[in-house]
Amino acid sequence: MTLLGYVSDERYLALPEVTVEISARGSRWTARSTATGAIHADLPPGDYRVTLAKDGYGAKHVDVSVGAGEPHQFRLLSDQIWGYVWPKWVRGGDEGEFRIHSPEPYRLSLWRYGAEAEETALIGWFDEHAPRATVQVTPDGDYTQTGARFNEKGYADPAHRQYVTAPDRSGLYCFQVEGESGARFSFPWVVAPRLPTAPIAVVASTNTWNAYNNFGGRSNYINASGLPAAPVLVPRLEMPRYLESSFSEHALPDDAYPPLSFERPEPLNQLSADAQPEDPIRGRQPCHLAAAEWRLLSWLERNGYEYDLYSDAHLHDGTLPLDSYRALVLSTHPEYWSREMYAAVYSWVHDRGGKLANFGGNVADCEVVFSSPDALRFRTQAVESGPFESRMHRTFRPTSELFGVVFTSAGAMTGAPYEVVDPGHWAFRGTGLDKGDLFGVRSLHERCPGGASGHETDKTGPYSPQGTHVVARGRNPGNGGGEIACYSTASGGEVFSVGSIAWSAAVLVDDGVSAVTANVLDRFTGRS
Repeated sequence: MTLLGYVSDERYLALPEVTVEISARGSRWTARSTATGAIHADLPPGDYRVTLAKDGYGAKHVDVSVGAGEPHQFRLLSDQIWGYVWPKWVRGGDEGEFRIHSPEPYRLSLWRYGAEAEETALIGWFDEHAPRATVQVTPDGDYTQTGARFNEKGYADPAHRQYVTAPDRSGLYCFQVEGESGARFSFPWVVAPRLPTAPIAVVASTNTWNAYNNFGGRSNYINASGLPAAPVLVPRLEMPRYLESSFSEHALPDDAYPPLSFERPEPLNQLSADAQPEDPIRGRQPCHLAAAEWRLLSWLERNGYEYDLYSDAHLHDGTLPLDSYRALVLSTHPEYWSREMYAAVYSWVHDRGGKLANFGGNVADCEVVFSSPDALRFRTQAVESGPFESRMHRTFRPTSELFGVVFTSAGAMTGAPYEVVDPGHWAFRGTGLDKGDLFGVRSLHERCPGGASGHETDKTGPYSPQGTHVVARGRNPGNGGGEIACYSTASGGEVFSVGSIAWSAAVLVDDGVSAVTANVLDRFTGRS
């Protein structure tokens, strides 16, 4: 019997009991996949049409050659709603194509996540005349590298292509999909302005969103160096992340890591239509992705700070005109930066007096390369010891040379308040906080509860610029607290870093965090 291939779902989990029909030159064979997803058939070498079907999954026709190489990797999509917009970041007035997989008719609406979540447009209801015509077909193999390719097949009529024009108002938007059954899925859209309209530019950490996106079976944290030869059946007993350590995913040289495409749904990065900004942030991943970033955007709008939102890619390619803004704001988890991003911000701060407010943690820890406009390569080999303070330092320049702080593993996955070190600093003006007082006690962060210093924390290091001043420090165990640090440049530039992923999860509910954030932005924008 010939091993024709394996069949797996969008998570690269093995699919047993898939009905398989194989045809060629008037002959037909049938088979069923085994518990490991393997498909065996007694076939002579040649070209075949393979049809796969299983209840709860979309069916598929695939043309394959037997005897020409490795077993084929068949991929099926489960019968749940998935979707994304392409491109995932645009400027106001640009078009985006919504690409949705749904086994049922669905309602699509566009929402803006600012001070509150509000519906801005009903896009409409979508189905087709034929049954299951809104079901998509993915490529086979490792499409995490090349994209899910929704709308590529079966959408030949231009009138049926699914486009929407981006709103003029910049911000974080999200498409909400609701099926007739009540099933839901959502996906974010970063809309930048056509031209700068505000004194503050905020960068959404879209590179980090992609790093954690596991749709297709790979992220920068699982199967980072490529899909294994056979689908996974029991992850805890088969995957290196669990059999060795999470760091084993990042133990290989940089060139061992294939690209990760942006052109995929993001199941870990959703925003619900009924969410309120003050709600606890539930789930392992939302606490550091778009849901957490929204909390800072909500705070900005509630407190009268006008901003324009951009993606990491906009900073990378120069769409974000830094010199048009008084302040640049980073949020939550800006871990993955290209050297072009780093160099642009460094020059702006050090040579042209730019003001950088880093309200995030684990900042610029790893360099990424835009291998195409659609994909990133991660220079992800870990730095556990040796002369480098971060992966960014190993491949380009020290993280702390720009931000004043750099991530260390101490304090990771804990949460704690901050303790005031220098109450006379301008960041504490009007707060009433004295030396040794605690703030950042309240937080919406449910993965690592305990305070605004948490999840992952950054501290000053040997490459922090001369004069870098620590004004507060987290009380996390093992001296793992994030350090709130700032410095000035000869050109008049300033950098203020809070050293914590959890800061944005506290800004709406903790008076101390809110007051410090306001003092930073008032100083950097000239508002006070």
